[in-house]
This record gives sequence, structure tokens and C-alpha cells, in this order.
Amino acid sequence: MLLWFVIAYWIVSVGIGLYAATRVHNTKDFAIAGRHLPFYMVTATVFATWFGSETVLGIPAIFLKDGLHGVVSDPFGSAMCLILVGLFFAVPLYRMNLLTIGDFYKKRYGRSVEVLTTLAIVISYLGWVGAQITALGLVFNVVSGGEISKVAGMWIGSGTILIYTFFGGMWAVAITDFLQMIIIVVGMLFIGHEISGQVGGVGVVVEHARQAGKFEFWPTLDAKEIIAFAAAWMTMMFGSIPQQDVFQRVQSAKTERIAVWGSVLGGGLYFLFAFVPMFLAYSATLIDPKMVEGLIDTDPQMILPNLVLQHAPLFAQVMFFGALLSAIKSCASATLLAPSVTFTENILKPLMGTMTDRKLLLTMRSVTLVFTVAVTLYAMSSDASIFKMVESAYQITLVAAFIPLLAGLFWKRATHQGALAAIFAGLAVWLSIHLFGPEDPFLPAQFAGLLASACGMVIGSLLPNRAHNPLPEEPSHAYLRHHAASLTEHVAEPLHHHPSEVHKH
Repeated sequence: MLLWFVIAYWIVSVGIGLYAATRVHNTKDFAIAGRHLPFYMVTATVFATWFGSETVLGIPAIFLKDGLHGVVSDPFGSAMCLILVGLFFAVPLYRMNLLTIGDFYKKRYGRSVEVLTTLAIVISYLGWVGAQITALGLVFNVVSGGEISKVAGMWIGSGTILIYTFFGGMWAVAITDFLQMIIIVVGMLFIGHEISGQVGGVGVVVEHARQAGKFEFWPTLDAKEIIAFAAAWMTMMFGSIPQQDVFQRVQSAKTERIAVWGSVLGGGLYFLFAFVPMFLAYSATLIDPKMVEGLIDTDPQMILPNLVLQHAPLFAQVMFFGALLSAIKSCASATLLAPSVTFTENILKPLMGTMTDRKLLLTMRSVTLVFTVAVTLYAMSSDASIFKMVESAYQITLVAAFIPLLAGLFWKRATHQGALAAIFAGLAVWLSIHLFGPEDPFLPAQFAGLLASACGMVIGSLLPNRAHNPLPEEPSHAYLRHHAASLTEHVAEPLHHHPSEVHKH
């Protein structure tokens, strides 16, 4: 019965996504929903994109073992990322009216920086999307009672999400995210009420967790532990900022005010509701301690699904797995779309020469298909936990893309040379520690890589630089020629930009 409810929900959600595809007429609609999303949709898509499998399955598993101290990167770092994007990054990026985050690096630093940062961003999505595909395989395996293998579940899940993402792009993601946010909120609150009734109320669970030391958050006064704590927090807080999915939500908003407050509110809601799965998982230690003891060291991600299956009525099971599938689908669809769009726009498009908007849209869809297959194969071959897959995904963007973005927006002296130095220094230090460093270094690899990237940006930008800066402070002949060519490109491809934007240019 549970499986049939899940199948019905799956079919309906795919149908809604395909309906959204009727709004896609060009690449701007596909990539950023034509910049037409209202406040409630931006908030919903920010919340639902981040409320994924790691929130429902990964974070609770880590919380049971390490308490709040173990989940500093997510939800604490993740929520702060979204709030920081809204308060400091949304306005300057929104005003640039770009299609991808890679376009920023191109406009600010030039082609070589665009290519390097885009590749880093695309590679980082393997871990995040892989975590969602892994979770889909797990869910189908659980609700079918083992009749559907995890591998088959991965292909079923990724294939059906691909269908509406392929046709509907950002419009399909936004509309389904809005509906899935409602299901997530209602489902999580309902199952939370159901489980709390079995343990004597929320206060009983909270007090038990407090006495067990699960609310210890801050590190001890030890230099190594403080640095590790900061590195974990920064990984998600800063490493998630230079990401296409975050950029898409900013650019999809109807106004810059919506871009700002949609990100802030979405981040706040994510932080609050991330504690519901943690509460549910810890309740299992009171309801079924033997089950928890048997899974805590082998497969802690299965504690919460087993709790629901064994100790909740059918309707509560339907609500929980509906919410879980909504969380995974909203996250997976967004993270399939984001790298596909930026890879097409910033890597393939310049290599393929002049393309009509229709051909570019077809290319974006084709890349989405290829990326879906690739990430499903990656998920099948990975043995990392869902939480670790997501956390490690952002290390590469932290060390390679964050400093060039930050300096490019807020430091006028940042140059092409400085950006290249930041990228190479960050990646070199990060990879060196990962490959040749000790197993538990004093400076975590991503923290050392971030410091190296910052030093590379400062030193590289302050050294003599003869390279052309794509955004000179004073008008020059090269600058005017650049914009004359840009204007010609806009007129030649009218579907990319509104006439008023061509006139403004």
C-alpha cells in the first residue's frame, strides 16, 4: 500500500513538472525562469532545494553520533550561506543581469578564469547530486520491502526527475519546489507530532538529548579543534555561495528585493525545519533503542526510515515518505539543472561558435541528460555517506571559486592575474594535503586551501599586471570595442535579452 501511494505521488509530481514545461520558450526561461518568480516561489525554491536527503537522512545520523557539534557545517553553515547570499551578494549579482555564475567570472576576469571556475563548480555538483540519487535508491528499496534494489531505485529516481527537468528547466523546478515545500512542512510536522506522542512529548526528548550531551556545540579551547570547527562551518557557509543553483534563485526573482528577502527567509526556514528530522531520529533512541544500537555504527541513515516503518501508522508513513521524496526531488532537480546550464553556457557555447537560441536550449537539455547519467553512475560507485558526499562537494568551490567571487564584487583592485593565482594556489594546497598530507592535519585541507586562495588573490592582484582587465575603471579603446562587440551580439540574438536591455547596453 505504501509503495502505491509513493508511485501515485511520483506520477503526479512528474505531471506537474511537465505542465511547467509549457512556459519554457527560450534559454532564459529554461535557466532562470525568465526572471519572473514572485516572492513566495523564490522562498520556496531556496528552502526546498536545500532541504534534501542530507537534511532528512544524513544530518540526523551525524547528530545521533556527535550531537550539534557534528552538524556545524549543515544546517548551521548552510543556513548562514543562504542568509549571507541574500544580505550581501544578491543585489550586486542581480543587477548584473547574467545567465550563469560563470558569466560573472568572465565579465570580471576574462575567459580563462571563467573556464576554471566553471569546471570547479560543475565537478562540485557530483557529490551533491550523487547524494540525492543515493537517497532515492534507498527510499525505493525501503518502501518496496526490498523488491526494488537500491541500484534500480537510483535509475528510476534519476530517470523520472530528468523527464521534467529536461523539458521544464527552472520553471519546472520552481513550481514543483513550491508544492514540495508544502508537503515537506506538513509531512514533517505531522510525523513529528505522531512520534512525540509516543515518547511523552517534545520536552521529554529534548531533556533526554540535553542530558546525553547532544547540545554541546562550541569546540573546546584547543587550537586544533577550533580550526577544525571553523573549517567545517566555512565549507558550507562559503563554499556554497559560488554555486549556480544559489545564483539561479537570485536571478530568477522578479525584483532585486525579492532576490534578497527570498534568500534570507528561505535560509531561515531551512534552519528551523532541519531540526525536525534530528528530533525524530533522536526519538528512536527512546522508542526502539535496540534498533538504534544495531544501526548506529553500520548504517545510521536507516534509523529514521526504520523508526517510521516500524512504529508509525500507514498514514504517517505516507506523510513521512512523501515529505522525504519531496525533499530529495526538489534538491535533485535543481542540482541537475544548475551544472548543466553553466557548463553549456560557459564551456560549450564559446567552443561551438554562433548558435541560435533554439540550438542553445537543445544543447542545455542534452547536457542535462548526459550529466544525469554520469552522476547516477558516480552515485552507484560511491560508498560515502550522504552527509559526507554533500559536505565534501563544496570544498572544491571553497578553495577555487569563493575568493575570486568575493574579491570580484567587493575589491576594485582584484585582477585577472590575482584570480588565477587564487584558483591555482587554493587547489594546489587543498590537493596536496588531501593526497600527501597526514590523515588528521592541524590545518584541514579546505581551510588551508582557502587561506592560500586569499593570499594568491592579494599577491597576484598587487603584482604588476599587463593583462587586459575586462572591467577597467577608466574607459579605453579596448573597453569600447568590447562593448561594441557585445552590443552587436545582443542585436544578433534578440531572444537572449529584452530590447530595453539592448538600449541600456
